[in-house]
Amino acid sequence: MAKPTTLKDHFRETRLFTHRAITALVFTIVLMLLLAIRLVNLQVIEHDTYAVLSDNNRVHIAALPPTRGLIFDRNGVLLAQNLPSYSLQIVPEQVDDVTATIEQLRQLIAITEDDEQRFHKRYKSSRRFKPITLRTRLSDEEVARFAVNRHRFPGVDIAARLYRHYPQGSLAVHALGYVGRINERELQHIDASNYEGTDFIGKTGVEKFYEDILHGEVGVQQVETNAQGRTLRILEQTPPEPGLNLHLTLDADIQRVAEQALGEERGAVVAIDPRDGSVLVLASMPGFDPNLFVGGIDSKTYHALRDSLDQPLFNRALRGRYPPGSTLKSFIGLAGLEYGVVEPDASIYCPGWYRLDGDDHKYRDWKKSGHGPVALNRSLVESCDVYYYDLALTLGIDRISSFLEPFGLNDLTGIDTSGELAGLVPSREWKRRAKREPWYPGETLITGIGQGFNLVTPLALASATATLSTYGQHLRPRIVAATEDPDTGDVVDFPVVLNIAVPVEDHANWHYIIKAMTDVVHSPRGTARRIGHDAPYEIAGKTGTAQVFGIKQDEEYVEEDIQKRLRDHALFIAFAPAHEPKIAVAVIVENGGSGGAVAAPIARKVMDAWLLDKGHLDDAPNAGETP
Repeated sequence: MAKPTTLKDHFRETRLFTHRAITALVFTIVLMLLLAIRLVNLQVIEHDTYAVLSDNNRVHIAALPPTRGLIFDRNGVLLAQNLPSYSLQIVPEQVDDVTATIEQLRQLIAITEDDEQRFHKRYKSSRRFKPITLRTRLSDEEVARFAVNRHRFPGVDIAARLYRHYPQGSLAVHALGYVGRINERELQHIDASNYEGTDFIGKTGVEKFYEDILHGEVGVQQVETNAQGRTLRILEQTPPEPGLNLHLTLDADIQRVAEQALGEERGAVVAIDPRDGSVLVLASMPGFDPNLFVGGIDSKTYHALRDSLDQPLFNRALRGRYPPGSTLKSFIGLAGLEYGVVEPDASIYCPGWYRLDGDDHKYRDWKKSGHGPVALNRSLVESCDVYYYDLALTLGIDRISSFLEPFGLNDLTGIDTSGELAGLVPSREWKRRAKREPWYPGETLITGIGQGFNLVTPLALASATATLSTYGQHLRPRIVAATEDPDTGDVVDFPVVLNIAVPVEDHANWHYIIKAMTDVVHSPRGTARRIGHDAPYEIAGKTGTAQVFGIKQDEEYVEEDIQKRLRDHALFIAFAPAHEPKIAVAVIVENGGSGGAVAAPIARKVMDAWLLDKGHLDDAPNAGETP
């Protein structure tokens, strides 16, 4: 039986189609309405907001780092300059995988583990939209190699920067200091907005002390970029203000003489013009090349410097604290005259040792057989210890410490560079506070010959010597003479600063001590006579040795039998010409032994270079100079 034929229901199909069409039309109209509302919202209601965001994608604000100020010596010799160089930088937010990108970059450019570690340290503390330096000082070949492959590395680019360079190498490195990369601790203390685009900051020395003056003020520019972040044009710019140039009081030629005179020895030389406090030499040896630190020193080289027994990174001139030894006798002798406890012509007998009443301990003289009858002049000329044991005991520790303080031996000198440590003039109060012990008479004796608790830096010793040479005019040592505006050429001189003058009432006392110090160098029995016999000018000086370790009562000090690093330190202070001083010098040679044989010849070379080679012997005295 055949199936019945089904007829189409055209009415039903038409109605179904109509419903579907209406539904689709309504859905389409709703979508169009939503789109229209959204467009109105974007184009009208929130137009300003999205216009700013659009500009932010197109317009970027970039920092313009200022040019760091140059540093010159007193004669215009360039000590610190800026050289153009190229750096490889990464903007983290524009890089999908930073680690993978660095590995790919290694195929084109040499990137060390130290470079990568420094990058990741900055990466953790920096904002993702700011460029972070990966490598500095790229060679021309590396720059060209990257330029060809630039399209492969979105978010990576090369920036032209100025980098610090020290053309004189290690010369005066401890005075100048150096710049290095800004670390996390420094980021917390600096004005971050003023260091936008700057990777370096002064770490030590003048570079650190005058950081604010040398750095300058950052500039700003608005740049238009494309979708790849490349600059299309500069829209607006506020130029940076360069840092000021510094003109130092140092003389590069005299500094070189001092460093060469020290040679392979460990020690320090400080020379000051006593007329105005200008530091002519600030030498600490051994030194190092500051250029190693500018771009980031590698770990191996840094550890070698840090762990060296010779401590090249240690600034002995400012931070080395040594017993002044017999150089202190000139000041103790002056105290004896000022307090009236000695008469210049009164003698005591030196048998080669000194003993306190009721004490069997012998305080020995450096001359085992003794000096016999000794008055004040001879006590300085031959450096008799027994004379100063007796004088120190007579003065007492209270008068000694109070008299020495105005010379600045117990304080910071206030020099305008970083890292200085203070010396130590011991006192009854100091020992009670620091050691919680009373003061003993035997300690007064050894204080009188510059041993015991006495400590002094070479800078403070040179400053005190300059003060002695000018009859108590205590000027603050200074290492910067003036600033210079690189745009206008305007020079601003720094003023001379007078500290508290040393209160010595009898002018003749100064003259007597200076005459005795002159005999130390120029008399036949003076301990520094070897540098005085052919000198074309008069030198006033005082030798000294400082013990590194104690010797038992029944033992004798034989230098040849003692390991080099355990031998006495050699010291010498001097100024010249003796009665119109134009230079004051302090020399310390670690484990050098004899001050007269080792330290004094170094001082003579420095004084010759300043007075003879530089022609300052015939300079007229400065206005207000003590005659």
